[in-house]
Amino acid sequence: MGNKKDSESLPDFHKNPPKLDKKAYEKELKRLQAELVNLQQWVVETGARVVIVMEGRDAAGKGSAIKRITQYLNPRSARIEALPTPSSREKGQWYFQRYIEKLPTAGEIVIFDRSWYNRAGVERVMGFCTSQEYRRFLHQAPIFERLLVEDGIHLRKYWFSVSDEEQISRFQDRLSDPLRRWKLSPMDLQSITKWEDYSRAKDEMFIHTDIPSAPWYTVESEDKKRSRINVISHLLSTIPYEKIDRPLPEIPERPNPDTDYERPPRDEFRYVPDVAAHLEEDRIEAVKQEKKDKKASKKEKKGKKKA
Repeated sequence: MGNKKDSESLPDFHKNPPKLDKKAYEKELKRLQAELVNLQQWVVETGARVVIVMEGRDAAGKGSAIKRITQYLNPRSARIEALPTPSSREKGQWYFQRYIEKLPTAGEIVIFDRSWYNRAGVERVMGFCTSQEYRRFLHQAPIFERLLVEDGIHLRKYWFSVSDEEQISRFQDRLSDPLRRWKLSPMDLQSITKWEDYSRAKDEMFIHTDIPSAPWYTVESEDKKRSRINVISHLLSTIPYEKIDRPLPEIPERPNPDTDYERPPRDEFRYVPDVAAHLEEDRIEAVKQEKKDKKASKKEKKGKKKA
């Protein structure tokens, strides 16, 4: 299922691809989201387990891609895990322990919005872990992931890649937008001055953790719309799901009331004020004015005819 096109027929990626046409993007996104619903239905029916790791630089487009992936999925069997800074208790545990608790049970999809790879990225660059802890992670991560895959989990790891110029541009957009300003943390701003350090950390991470059973897939994310289409299409093409045909439920007719039930008077309940009505005031006034103008125009025409 999914969009399984021959990779040889696809155009080679170039650094600054043209922005996707909005209508073409929206049409393809809807098609892919419908396939994601089919994928989830297969996961639920077969008891499969799916883990999707989303990593990348700050403002690389991970969050917006996750939003499109989960937009029409049933949250009962698809969830997002974005773990906060570990507590004092969690710091005393095996590093992977708090992530193990978030792994899916049968019939679930779990998306990690950043994951155990924090240790190979921000913790390494910002000095939040020791050199010994870092080396131990690079040794254990492939072992940990092999165990997940051997146990039947479908594990997909995506790295969202963005240029330094585009990252700065997105930071500036967030800074000027009150609705998205919360996304810009002091840690994000510090990452600007440590661009090459993060690059080295990412390269080292790939060397040790890009393994055959759990490879890394890079998502070029200069254009967010393009990256969303590409990552969803790739995800669908790499999981061997099938469309589950289920009979549509029939909506029964409501039976005729055979009781003497009467709804209590409205004034006995507390209702939320209809603030939205104010949004219609301008439109209603415009309609009234239009009617007045039409009447005045008709009268004027009648007066001319009589004259």
